[in-house]
Amino acid sequence: MKLLIADDEPLARARLATMLADLPDIEIAGEAENGRDAVEKAQALAVDAVLMDIAMPVMDGLEAARHLAQIESPPAIVFCTAYDEHALAAFEAAAVDYLVKPVRRERLIEALDRARRHRAGTSPIRSLPPADRQRSHLSARLRGNLRLIPIEDVHYLLAEEKYVMVQHARGEDLIEESLKSLELEFADRFLRIHRNCLVAIEEFQELQRQPDGRVLVSLRHGKARLEVSRRCLPGLREKLKHL
Repeated sequence: MKLLIADDEPLARARLATMLADLPDIEIAGEAENGRDAVEKAQALAVDAVLMDIAMPVMDGLEAARHLAQIESPPAIVFCTAYDEHALAAFEAAAVDYLVKPVRRERLIEALDRARRHRAGTSPIRSLPPADRQRSHLSARLRGNLRLIPIEDVHYLLAEEKYVMVQHARGEDLIEESLKSLELEFADRFLRIHRNCLVAIEEFQELQRQPDGRVLVSLRHGKARLEVSRRCLPGLREKLKHL
């Protein structure tokens, strides 16, 4: 079984690696120092399971687990953390087990056995409940893999049929989420300018009225100018006054 160890503390990664060193049929394929790194390496290395801390920089382990659950053959997640109060959230994130630091060898072996059963399809797979906190990244499917997009890099979100186009600092990607759910989750970061468009608050540069009566938003990044609907215009102007 190929494993990835994800923890922002080098000593914690080294301790787990030592405990795993003499276990049969275990290969440590790599290590990650934050949640984003874990998502990217778990995909690239095609690991069977991830031993993952929860409190990590850039992206925490709970969010990383939710992103990994979206790939075609998701690895089993075993959380290893010092904070027992995270247990419920960990299992809601579809972890197969939860270990409290300092991790005991016998519990680690038990967790790995659960991970094997999960990968073999002999343990039940639970659906994920809605996330109860704001994500740090969006994830787009790209040729079978996930591309992680930092929320802080997103310029605007544009609904296109059953997808949402994410325009961001590195280009654009399609995600399979509703604009309404994104508006609710990121209400402090985006403003609605049209029934099909949300714009990042820091991207607003100017509202421009056209000769035909339309109002367009010019953005701080990129050349696109986006139309503001008549319904959204009064509320948008009011909100922009208080920024």
